[in-house]
Amino acid sequence: MIRSVLILRSASKWYGHGFRFGLSAVTPSVTRAMHSNSLKQSQAFVDGRWVGARSGTTFDVQNPANGQVLGAVPDMNREDVQLAIDAAYNAFYEPSWQNSTAKERAALLKNWHALMEKNRQEIASIMTAESGKPLVESLGEVTYGNSFVEWFAEEARRIYGEIVPSPVANRQIMMTRNPVGVAGLITPWNFPHAMITRKAAAAIAAGCTVVIKPAEDTPLTALALARLAEEAGFPKGVINVITSSRTHAAEIGQLLCGSDKVAAISFTGSTEVGKLLYRQCAEGVKRIGLELGGNAPFIVFKSADMEKALTGAMNSKFRNCGQTCISANRFLIQDEVHDEFVEKLTERIRKLAIGDGSREGIQIGPLINQAQLTKVDRFVQDAKDKGATVRCGGQTLPKHGALYYEPTVVTDLRDNMLLYNEEVFGPVVSVVRFKTEAEALAIANGTRRGLAGYFFSNDLNQVFRVARQLETGMIGINEGLISATEAAFGGIKESGIGREGSRHGIDEYVYIKYLCYGNLQ
Repeated sequence: MIRSVLILRSASKWYGHGFRFGLSAVTPSVTRAMHSNSLKQSQAFVDGRWVGARSGTTFDVQNPANGQVLGAVPDMNREDVQLAIDAAYNAFYEPSWQNSTAKERAALLKNWHALMEKNRQEIASIMTAESGKPLVESLGEVTYGNSFVEWFAEEARRIYGEIVPSPVANRQIMMTRNPVGVAGLITPWNFPHAMITRKAAAAIAAGCTVVIKPAEDTPLTALALARLAEEAGFPKGVINVITSSRTHAAEIGQLLCGSDKVAAISFTGSTEVGKLLYRQCAEGVKRIGLELGGNAPFIVFKSADMEKALTGAMNSKFRNCGQTCISANRFLIQDEVHDEFVEKLTERIRKLAIGDGSREGIQIGPLINQAQLTKVDRFVQDAKDKGATVRCGGQTLPKHGALYYEPTVVTDLRDNMLLYNEEVFGPVVSVVRFKTEAEALAIANGTRRGLAGYFFSNDLNQVFRVARQLETGMIGINEGLISATEAAFGGIKESGIGREGSRHGIDEYVYIKYLCYGNLQ
């Protein structure tokens, strides 16, 4: 984070993945900072050592804003990852990390957190360079990601057991919560810092060791966190970070899911990949946590405060160029306010500053890669071909770079269009007009996804009705920014299993052991 972080926290209400549009920060050039960044690593971190792939192969990491190669990291395969699994397994059992005290684990997590805070600007610079998100957003993510390490450092000392009254006089019933073992953590490119800390800090607090596989687009942030973990003093093998290109991603996922030495898998990413990992974990009845794709409805009822709804829409939709799992995807606007909302939202969207996120004042950066750009453009063209109206945008922006897409508003959507049925994961507002509350709920719930949802209403009875009936794991009510360390993050239906963050985040990495003490005198 920039050194004026306290000003940003109070002025922009940094919570979760969110930020308020219109803020900017005076920051150094990311490109210049990357060259001198002491946290930039070119090797993986296994068993307390910085290592390359045994084959010697590497792959390039590119800046999506300009195509510049930022560096090369090891392209690891099954054999390399097996060494990391072995290291985590040995650390859990032989030096007995599982028997470390909660106080010891908390102290190490606090050390890690302090180093992350100290190096917030450097972490953010790396993140912006490899993910393309504006630096002000990267700084916000650093605050959010760091908060998980701080939170679980505190939660480590609150992993309580239970004493239960026995039905038999000479017995005592005790239940303890114990670490499951090695956790394989597979993380996405869109939040390369926070998705690691949200998983790893919880697992470590519980007494697990971890093998982290970051996305191939954004491995440098993960390696920077590993460098700080090394400095924080974690024993070797407790935290391992392995890197690979897409070439080896499938075999590595299969190894982590199939290995008898890995007790749990946590994955954030697409529903399709999550289902594959779920099937692979079934063979060993392995513990699994999944945070998968969304298709979030954003409902504006006629009683809504228009200004709050517009602000919520901007904050929910355009973080990270629309590439967030809880971004509003389907904007359901009641007939009475539809035209006003679309007109005012379009006006705001036209004013967004687009460009390289390392520059001051930029609000919209590039999409992460060519595949994502192609998908977004295909979805918009599909809607146009089937009769939708593009109110603004709808074009690639080659003048900015190869991966930029214009913030877009599409209206007159119908249920035969991709934008209506699938998550676009880009800067596209897809508007559906509705007449009644029942119709809005039917559209909102008419999907197999159920991660997040949003609605705006000043009718108190309606607020309680809709909150009860909306089929998502998280709901923003008159609010577009909902992520917080203290809250349980996760979805229902095909959007995932389990919860991350909050006190429930520990549950993914512990099991309950029942102890029955009999024949007591």
